[in-house]
Amino acid sequence: MVENIFILTFDIEEWFHILDIPSIENPKDWDRFHVRIYDNTYRILTILDENNIKATFFVLGWIAEKYPDLVKYISDKGHDIGSHSYKHILIYKSSPDRFKYDVLKSIDLIESIINKKVVSFRAPGFSITNSSLWSLEILAEIGIKNDSSIFPAKRGHGGISKFNLDQPFLWVIKNKFIKEYPINMMKYGFINIPFSGGGYFRILPYNILKYFTKKSKYMMTYFHPRDFDKNQPILTELSFTRKIKCYYGLSSAIHKLNKLIKEYKFIDIPSAEKLVDWNSVPIMSTDMRNN
Repeated sequence: MVENIFILTFDIEEWFHILDIPSIENPKDWDRFHVRIYDNTYRILTILDENNIKATFFVLGWIAEKYPDLVKYISDKGHDIGSHSYKHILIYKSSPDRFKYDVLKSIDLIESIINKKVVSFRAPGFSITNSSLWSLEILAEIGIKNDSSIFPAKRGHGGISKFNLDQPFLWVIKNKFIKEYPINMMKYGFINIPFSGGGYFRILPYNILKYFTKKSKYMMTYFHPRDFDKNQPILTELSFTRKIKCYYGLSSAIHKLNKLIKEYKFIDIPSAEKLVDWNSVPIMSTDMRNN
């Protein structure tokens, strides 16, 4: 049984890397947007420095290519670096060949900057679904050891609604294993509530976040630099509902995060890996996609 393992992670992407907006899906168009990644990432790093915390940063390959100095700065501060893909594409909209090329490109870029092996991955939008579990086979093939792409509930981009594991477990893939760190849920009545990152974290009052954290034995957070940027431009193409999800609570999010990490001990994925008893965790197979 996993006990009191709280993991802090950030997906390093720009403020406009919001999924399913056709007008901004092509990376060739991204240079027209104002650069906010430096200030937003420095805001995060400052809080981590003040609290002496190391986190895992899942870096978009495009960010590594455009701003290698930022990625090196994160790594030089002792933080763990993983891949968040290169183009920020939804896996279930991709093909195996495109996905493999995309992830390898991101890994090569990041490794050339930090001079360390990249062994962790998170899919954009948690888009490893029941129909795209083939991606895990590719990740195992190219040397990924840790994944944090499973969202055990239905969501707008991905998720596996019938998945009932929200604790670390092992994927067995042929003769290889991937250590999975899924997003955690809090059961409230008859429903499971995600609360540990993104819009969920920003929308929920701090007292509820603290209560859910206290009740959790395992917690996987997931934040983006834009989650703490109250002055970011608003993308007009978004529906009203998505604007609420993307922009509500921006002004208070950094204060909530600061309070939470002062009250609970958060660690990066390599530190968590040492605390989990991998001989006793559940084992899953990617063959479940056929069920």
